Formats: sequence, structure tokens, C-alpha cells
Amino acid sequence: MLHKTLSLLFITCLFQVSAQTFTGGSGAILDLQTIDIPLNVSGLSPNSIDTVNFGLEEVCMDITHTYVSDLTVSLIAPDGTIIELFSSIGGGGDDMQNTCLQEDAATVISSGSTPFIGTYQPMGQMGLVNNTQNPNGQWFLRIYDSYNADQGTLNTWSITFGNNPAGYFAFGESDLPIVVINTNGQAIVDDPKIVADMGIIYNGVGVRNYMTDPMNEYNGKIGIERRGNYSASLPQKPYSLKLIDDFGIQIDSSLIGMPAEHDWVLIANYNDKSFARNVIPYHLFDEMGHWAPRHRLVDVVLNGEYKGIYLLAEKIKRDNNRVDIATVNTGDILYPEITGGYILKIDYWNGANSWLLNNSPIDHPTFDVHMVYHTPKVDSIAPAQQTYIQTFIDDFETALYSPSFADQQNGFRKYISERSWLDYFIVNEVARNGDGFKKSRFFYKEKDPTTGVIGKLKAGPVWDFDWAWKDMWDCMYDQTDGSNWAHEVNDCNPDVNSPGWFIRMFQDPVFADAMRCRYEDLRRNLLSEDYLHALVDSVALVVNESQEWHYATWGNMGVATGTPEVPAPAQTYAEEIQRLKDWIDRRLLWLDANMPGTLNGCSMTGLDEVTLNDGIQLTGYPNPFNSSISIQISSMLNEACKISVYDQAGRAVKQLEFRADEWSGKIVQLEGLDQLEMGMYTLEVRIAGEKNVIKLMKY
Repeated sequence: MLHKTLSLLFITCLFQVSAQTFTGGSGAILDLQTIDIPLNVSGLSPNSIDTVNFGLEEVCMDITHTYVSDLTVSLIAPDGTIIELFSSIGGGGDDMQNTCLQEDAATVISSGSTPFIGTYQPMGQMGLVNNTQNPNGQWFLRIYDSYNADQGTLNTWSITFGNNPAGYFAFGESDLPIVVINTNGQAIVDDPKIVADMGIIYNGVGVRNYMTDPMNEYNGKIGIERRGNYSASLPQKPYSLKLIDDFGIQIDSSLIGMPAEHDWVLIANYNDKSFARNVIPYHLFDEMGHWAPRHRLVDVVLNGEYKGIYLLAEKIKRDNNRVDIATVNTGDILYPEITGGYILKIDYWNGANSWLLNNSPIDHPTFDVHMVYHTPKVDSIAPAQQTYIQTFIDDFETALYSPSFADQQNGFRKYISERSWLDYFIVNEVARNGDGFKKSRFFYKEKDPTTGVIGKLKAGPVWDFDWAWKDMWDCMYDQTDGSNWAHEVNDCNPDVNSPGWFIRMFQDPVFADAMRCRYEDLRRNLLSEDYLHALVDSVALVVNESQEWHYATWGNMGVATGTPEVPAPAQTYAEEIQRLKDWIDRRLLWLDANMPGTLNGCSMTGLDEVTLNDGIQLTGYPNPFNSSISIQISSMLNEACKISVYDQAGRAVKQLEFRADEWSGKIVQLEGLDQLEMGMYTLEVRIAGEKNVIKLMKY
């Protein structure tokens, strides 16, 4: 018995090592640069650090800097393990004075304020360095300054080892697809993309995904960089991805069932605590009959560290499976090739990437509005193409602001695809998304289909809703009922001016009536409270497990982040979800009472007459259908047509071809559909390279 007692005493004493602190150097922090400041550890015993007995306990630093939120600070261990300690904290405050980071501190550093005097929890999992490595060697404090105009100095930094080592959350499995990225020791910066490795683990619907499983959805190289404007200033960073081969050449690949492409984005959810604020409008716009980015909620592991829930989504670009418009090559300077397609946007601009419109908003005559080139990009668009698209937009505005602007043939409708504008307005107003009218606002111009017929300007795709679906302290917030018009965002003196085109369009009673009719029609199905609540609940169900890990990682549940929300932050995820549903109900009630227009002449045609291509008019009925669909096609194209029915997974469940004389002027019948499962289906008609799709429901 005495022998055993002495043995236990010896083992206990073995690990009662006094805390040891090592101090590193200093260095200048320069704009848009990364610095690695070394610290040498030598003579430390034991020579293996772990999360139980002895390991890294604390990291401290003293920084002079005039805008701390510009900084991303990481710790690099001798074995190359990189831990992001914090990023984008402190608002516009200055300096960090003797700031220390410990895993068991009471306050997460993202909840603190400059100069962060005292001890805080890091935002990253510091304990990942306690992986049995030998701590003797060279450590680095890496500091990346992501913006211009503010510089500073790392005055000193230190690390402490002891018997209360930092632990970590060992992420190993999930119901969500798992995206694993390894930058091989490189920092991810705003530009240019760095080369990294990425794998995706996804075993199918309802099947558990494990970190030990093969990377079966993608396993290869990527280019990765930070993306976004305001969102890039938040701790959880959004990223832009390009799939490449070993030689750096872009490659197309399908990711988690989405059509193959090489450009993708990882949208961060730091400012969207519901994880649904982008998912819902993308789904709605798609169900209304327009392309919206396909997306999947995923768990992300970056350099061995769990980074929370992201939305892996398609990037907005010209592609047959995305914005399906003609390609404009640099040499396309003659009619009709020069007429389309173009993707434009209202967004942050500079003198090189945009042009100044010739008209100001009708209700803000002193406001300048700039249109940004998106596709072709500004570095590849030919001067003649710039002249063409600028002239087209000017012709549209001239018609819009003319006395005969409401004329059905020669007014503003001559230049736009009206259905897309109605639906874009409705989705963004239901969400009360001011950004949808002033920045991250996309348009695309189709190629002229035939001589003398104008390819229309379409509104969309929808994008960027993390500042939507909530009450914020801004001039659009009415303290009486919490609502107001998002499209009147120019009244708030925004950082990017809106063109304000809807203000003028609503002066046309026919347009206002069309808006009211479309809104009331959608309220019967896609915009019903039950449907929208079900969408919110479906997202909550998908992330129910991962949301706990996400908030444990970022520490922002119950903490004000991002948008200046009116109520105090929700304290639980369940409360966040209920608040979102309650907000939707209040918003719809306000829109029901305030939507412009009347129902005079409203036919309530519903989703069965959505037109995505002005060259093909398509009607399918009944909607919902059971065993058959009747299809009527109107087109100037006198060619054979192919009709396909796709399920929600994109699988073709019915395909037929008809000669021109079999569909022109006739009703085409699709029979034998009673065996299909209940749900939403896409009906696609292709004629001579043109296509049109509509959405139909099977009951």
C-alpha cells in the first residue's frame, strides 16, 4: 500500500511544473501585409504538451494600433499548427494593452472593447497546439492588417506554459456536409487567392458524415481569398473559392449535388444567427421561376480548426446553369453579339469599375448613381461594349422618366422583363432588405433574340440578406409598427445610392396593380405564413446539432453583432428562430395593408405563367397537378422542342420531344405523372437553344 501511495505521489509531482513564460519580439504592423514575429522556447520540460497535464495556458500581447478591427492575429506553433486567436474585434477602437487570452476566461474577446485590458477567451481553439508536440522551438505571432490607412506596432508578446493547459473542441462528425480546407501554413488574404487543399465529406441525405470518411464530394486544390465588404469585417470570414488542378488551371466540379462549376463562395453566418436569412429568399426567388444561387449549409474545418456553419453557394456569374445568358467575348462589337448578355450591379464602386448614370432618382435629384460592370469584367469589356450597355441603360432611364413612361409599347416596359422586377421587389420587401435596393443589387441584360426585338433587362438574381428579416435602428424603422419600405432606402442617405427606379414605376397605376396582383397571388402559397414558417423550421432542423458548436466557437449568441438590431439579442437559438417567425408575421401584415395598387383586372394566374425567356411564352396547368399536365407554348421559333420534367434533386423524371407542327398552336399533354412523389417540379421547354422553365406542384 505504501509503495502505491509513493508511486501516485511521484506521478503527481512529475506534472506539477511551475508555469513558465517566454517573451517574443516586436514589429511594425503595416497596411495589407502579414508579419510573423518570432518567439523562441528552449529548455522547457516536459518536452511534450497536451490538454491534460502540461501545455500552453496563455498568450498575451501589447499592440499600438489606431483601428484594432483591421487585425487578424494567429498563433503558429513549432509543428506548423496555426490557431486564429481573434479577428475583426474592437469596432473602431485603438490599441490592446496587456491583453491576455486563456481558454477558461469568463468573457470571449469578441464581447470586449478596446484596449482589452485583462484576460479573455480567444475566438479560436488555442488548445489545438497542445497536441503532444515538442514546445521547444520557434513560435510566431502572425498579424494580418486587412485595410489601408491605419498602421501600428506589436510592442511585445508572450506565451505561458503550465498545469492548466488549454483544451479544444474535437470536431469529428456531423449531419451536415463537412468542408475541410488546409492552407498549408499560408494566411488567407483579400487578394490574391492563395493555393490551398479542400475536401468535402458528404455521404448522402440522412447519412452521418465523419472526419475520418473519404473526401468523396471533392478532393483537390482550390484558390481561396476573403470576400465581401461589411461581412469581411466580422470575425467569421466569408471566402471566395476557385476549383483548380495541380497546375493552377480552373476545373469544373459538382459540389454536393449542385451543377459543375469552378467558382463558389462560402457565406459566413456571423451576422445571421438563424442561418436562414439568405436561404429563404434564394428559395423563394427560385420557386417564383428565376435563377437564384443554389446552396448547402455546411460545417467548415479550416487548418484543423472548426469554424462553424457556412453557406456553400454558387457565385453569381454567367453560366448555362446560373445566369443563363449569351457570352459576350471581347471581339463581339457588332450586332447582334454586342447586345448581350451583360450582368450589372449597384454596389460599392470606383472610377475604374463603373460609370455614372445620366439620371438621378426622381425623389432625390442631387444623388449620383453609379452602375458597376460585373460581366464582362471591367478588365475585359471592350470600349464598344461599354458604350452599348451604357446607352441601353440610358435609353431605359430616358423612357422611364419621359411623360409617356407608362406606354405599354414604348415606355419603360420596352426595356425590362416586368415579371422579374415584380418578383425581385416582392422578395426584397418581404425581407425588408435595404441592401437589395442599394448594393449587392444585380441586373442582367439578355441578347436581342431577333432583329428589332430588344433583349430585356431583368432584375436579380437576389443576393445578400444578412441585414434583412429583422428590425434595425435606421430611418426605415417605424417605431409605431416596426415596418417601412426598403426600396425607399435613399431617404436614409445610404453609403451607396439607389437608382430609385421603383419610385417612378409605381406612378404607373397599371404597374402598381400588377405588383398588387402578383403579391396577393403569392400570399396564397409561397408567401403564406405557414409556408414561410415551414422554411424557417426546415433550416432550424438541419442545423439543430451544428448550431451549438457554431455558437460555442464564435461566442456571439446573446451578443449584439453586426446590424444595429432594435431588441436585445436572443439568448438561445430557439428564441432566435421564434423571433424570426414572429417578425415575418408582422411584416406580412404590414405589407398586406400597404402594398400599392388594386386587384382590378387581377387574374390570379399564379406560378403557371412565369416567363423566363421572352422568346418563349409558356403555360402549364393544372397547378398543382396529379397525373397529367397540359402545356401551351408560344414562340417565334419554328423548331422542334424538347420538354423535360425535373424533380427537386435535378433528376429528369420525364422527357419528350415534339416536332414544330406537334406543339405550335396546340395543347401538348404530359401523361403518366401520377407515380411521382408529392412536391415541387420544374418543367423545362427547349427550342433551338432557347429555354423557358416554370414551377409546378404535384399533390
